[in-house]
Amino acid sequence: MTRRAQRFTYVGLEVSRDTVTGYYDSDGRAFRETVVFDGVGDLRTPATRNLATLWYLIAGLSYYKTGAAHLVDLRGTPAGPRGLDLLRAALVDGLGEFAYRNDLDLRDVDVVGAGEWASASTTLDPARVLTPFGGGIDSIVSVSSLAADLDQALFVVSPSSGRFDALEAAAAVTGLPTVRATRSLDESLLGDGEPFLRGHVPVTAMVTLLASVAASADGRGGVVMSNEHSASVPNLVRGDRAINHQWSKSFAAELLIGDAVAEAVGATLDVASLLRDRTEVWVARRFSELVSYHGVFRSCNRAFAQSPSARATTWCGECDKCLFIDLVLAPFFARDALRAIFRAEPLASPAHEARLRTLVGLGDEHKPFDCVGDPDESATALHLVVARGNWADATHLAELARLVRPMSDPFEPRGPSRVPAHWLR
Repeated sequence: MTRRAQRFTYVGLEVSRDTVTGYYDSDGRAFRETVVFDGVGDLRTPATRNLATLWYLIAGLSYYKTGAAHLVDLRGTPAGPRGLDLLRAALVDGLGEFAYRNDLDLRDVDVVGAGEWASASTTLDPARVLTPFGGGIDSIVSVSSLAADLDQALFVVSPSSGRFDALEAAAAVTGLPTVRATRSLDESLLGDGEPFLRGHVPVTAMVTLLASVAASADGRGGVVMSNEHSASVPNLVRGDRAINHQWSKSFAAELLIGDAVAEAVGATLDVASLLRDRTEVWVARRFSELVSYHGVFRSCNRAFAQSPSARATTWCGECDKCLFIDLVLAPFFARDALRAIFRAEPLASPAHEARLRTLVGLGDEHKPFDCVGDPDESATALHLVVARGNWADATHLAELARLVRPMSDPFEPRGPSRVPAHWLR
């Protein structure tokens, strides 16, 4: 294992009219990340700068992880109690998978050096909202399910290497205006030659805070996330720690982000997930009604590689994400329609049976480290598939379904939700 660093330092944040730049240091190794916004007003207002500071704190974890230092020095970066709560949780739980894979316990990390924090008041329009959009079924359902009288725009984050074609195709179907952010990671992160520790970071939390910056600068009073109920379910428990690949999509993270945003700008900006109390099965049924997106949506991670030359132009049909999306859509789509989407049948392939067993909770492995539903949702989808009868030739599906129990009613709301009433139809 690469030797852990001793000190990770937040060197400084620069905010210009349309750009935020974060500077970091890990034991003398300097890093810089820049995000350029398009379609918003001036970022230099006190309220928007406060939100940019929250982003800066969480974005630093992309560089902190290179050495997993024992000490994090904020070096005067303004941070209030709720912002520090968010940072510490993101460091321990948001980097939970990273720590698990690298056999680390980040609960030993000290965070010091926070500067004085001052809240900033601002007036935002609650009827104008910004919806982060990824081109998959969750964000498409959110875009299509918000109250029609809201002034909605998409928020799209692209790498400096160029926009994602799969995402842009789905965004075009919405017909909505798009606010953009172009994110330039430090180039040293993009290669494999450096002796860095590597692993998953809480990207959704970073995107949520970038969307909050954009919303504030554009006078919008809402950030509409698309994280459903099972995002809160961990992949596994190691000792007394729950490890969740989707931690930054979880309800716990939503609460922490909401509290930190309120500390930064008051109660004028709502940040919540529209799908929080919904299952992936409910989302899939709703998506099946949105026919105009069926030919353009994409959830396969291989379409979103940093390098354009590495991006898949179709669903790969081999990964856990492809298998899960095929499974959860199969109860609501004609089989030939799914075959046209995936150009294969991941669900029917015997070669994928072991991974399917894992998805429904029968395998020897934990739930995959990917954005897939929990085993109860997958088992329920499998029962719904078998009940339709149009997959009878895939005999392993019925055999597996007999070994698992479905949820009582996957279409009923589950758990708490922070969605403002005026976002609902």
